[in-house]
Amino acid sequence: MTRKGSAKWSGGLKDGKGQIFTESGALDGHPYGFAMRFEGVKGTNPEELIGAAHAGCFSMALSNILGQAGYTADSLEATSAVDLEQADGGFVIPRVKLTLKASIPGIDEAEFQKLAAEAKAGCPVSKLLNAEITLDAALV
Repeated sequence: MTRKGSAKWSGGLKDGKGQIFTESGALDGHPYGFAMRFEGVKGTNPEELIGAAHAGCFSMALSNILGQAGYTADSLEATSAVDLEQADGGFVIPRVKLTLKASIPGIDEAEFQKLAAEAKAGCPVSKLLNAEITLDAALV
């Protein structure tokens, strides 16, 4: 299975403009640029998209692991906070913090933490990222 995303860019780094596309059409020419990435201007950026992909992948991985253990979640609300920092003359993503609020009938805290950690480690996006990944998981 191969999924595609693409981007178009024109102009210089600070004055240029870009558009992001996904094969599915979910993003169809969505704008992005320097100010959206580095200056807090409203809009998307690569780190935000990585965070959304990671949160989605982790939630699906946990849903699968829960099902194999005999549980079905009422809700899994995941957030992935992706840190971008300047280092050695460039930029790196050193850390990603997953946060999960879950409602899962019949599960105890120890089992929940064990299965959530398993999903964090096994999620394909987690495996892709060359960053420290932490998880703060809570039953609600």
